[in-house]
Amino acid sequence: MIPLQAYSDPRRAALLSWLQNDREMPLLSLEPASSDASFRRYFRATTGERDWIAMDAPPEREDVRPFLHVARLFAAAGVHAPRIHAQNLEQGFLLLDDFGNTRYLDALDAAGADADALYGDALDMLLRIQRGVPILGSALPAYDAALLHREIELFRDWFLQKLLALPLDTATHGLLDEVWRTLIDSALAQPQVCVHRDYHSRNLMVTAAPNPGVLDFQDSVIGPITYDLVSLLRDCYIAWPQEQVENWALQHAERLRSAGLLSHVDDALFLRWFDLMGIQRHLKAIGIFSRLWLRDGKPGYLADIPRTLEYVTSVGRRYAESRPFVDFIERAVLPLLDDALNAAVS
Repeated sequence: MIPLQAYSDPRRAALLSWLQNDREMPLLSLEPASSDASFRRYFRATTGERDWIAMDAPPEREDVRPFLHVARLFAAAGVHAPRIHAQNLEQGFLLLDDFGNTRYLDALDAAGADADALYGDALDMLLRIQRGVPILGSALPAYDAALLHREIELFRDWFLQKLLALPLDTATHGLLDEVWRTLIDSALAQPQVCVHRDYHSRNLMVTAAPNPGVLDFQDSVIGPITYDLVSLLRDCYIAWPQEQVENWALQHAERLRSAGLLSHVDDALFLRWFDLMGIQRHLKAIGIFSRLWLRDGKPGYLADIPRTLEYVTSVGRRYAESRPFVDFIERAVLPLLDDALNAAVS
């Protein structure tokens, strides 16, 4: 048994007490496994027989009930999400399956990685989410216009005005408003399915069949059919050639048609939806990365902003509605970016 005084962190000590005293687990160690962009932390709890993941979600900061709800929905749909073996809602502790240490990002970065096989598995698992979680009766919130707008506003607020300190005149605000309407209208025109909202290489774990293990699903909603697909294929943390991305996207469109989820939608319209959905998601992500630094003191995501902004400009150039916005990015934003990022981490 680990002595409680082994940890000066009060939350970690309370988690240890719950596991050892309430759960009577013969722990050999309780070590950090990972953290994320929220206030949640994860610890690997090691016993003589197996490893577990213990989630620490401070109740005043994080509500674990959405995690529990979506975990049940995913289990019913055959999605490989961690099972919940014990819970303490009052303290914000969960005991989960351990999917190991190999994230998709790590596997894809490794020499000789079989990206087609890994993405094939991830797309099959995505189809389980999209086909298996019901739109009606799931009690998941809607990815509606208000939520889409709140998310995209993070770009204007936290990135343009706070991180870059970029003055925005009336004409520029009007330009942004017009682009926001185009992106939101495109998202709302799509068929609606269960959306994980962070289905990418840092939240997918390489596991034995069925691969992958799916993490960080507590913010799932009912929303646009291309959202998780573009999260995966135009990942903020790893980039692939355009032709390869579009091939994977259209392969998944065929899966959706076969499943009866994408009727009377040709490849051109599907790719337009996919592209514009990606712009919305990437603008939101840039705003979140900026907020994580400015509000929460977490600089680790700043390095991902240039790659994510490159997606916005390269894809935005393909559509007449977004070209003026790309011109603004290239004229007013890119000249400020390096200095702003360097100042943040210096």
